[in-house]
Amino acid sequence: MAKATSKREAPVILSLASMKELIKDVPDFPKKGIIFKDITPLLADPDGFNSLIDALITPFKLKGVEIVAGVESRGFLLAPAMAARLGAGIVPLRKKGKLPRKVHSASYDLEYGTDSIEAHTDAFPKNSKVLLVDDVLATGGTAAAAISLIETLGGDLIGSAFLIELAFLNGRKKLPGRTIHSVLTY
Repeated sequence: MAKATSKREAPVILSLASMKELIKDVPDFPKKGIIFKDITPLLADPDGFNSLIDALITPFKLKGVEIVAGVESRGFLLAPAMAARLGAGIVPLRKKGKLPRKVHSASYDLEYGTDSIEAHTDAFPKNSKVLLVDDVLATGGTAAAAISLIETLGGDLIGSAFLIELAFLNGRKKLPGRTIHSVLTY
């Protein structure tokens, strides 16, 4: 079988409007009345993905980020590329029961109950400069729990980056006094 080769030129930097066009609305998912923002076409597009990573890290390039903490699960897709460009490591913030060693948990409210995220107790060296990343800032509950977890474990949160902010859900109100960077706002 012949090996495919690609002589792709340097990535094209897409505008925010062009990135937004790659995100597809899916009505009534995961339940009736919700319009889900499907980011997979943006992630699959090489120029879109590179433009997104650049847009996520731009405000934090000169902040000395040591760790990018990615929230399960779509924050996991963004954290490694961001960390590679910033010269940082990554820490996964996982759902309950997914990590093998001693963990610390932080809980947050959902429409139908509560959930929690966890990190290993030694995930953040004392005063390490941490950048939090997730795909969406909605009501702010997950982000607030993640920030609590990072700081409880000794990390120094320098900011939070989100691909999408659903501004009509007022998630920023749960994160007063925090540096929040959203690439796209709906």
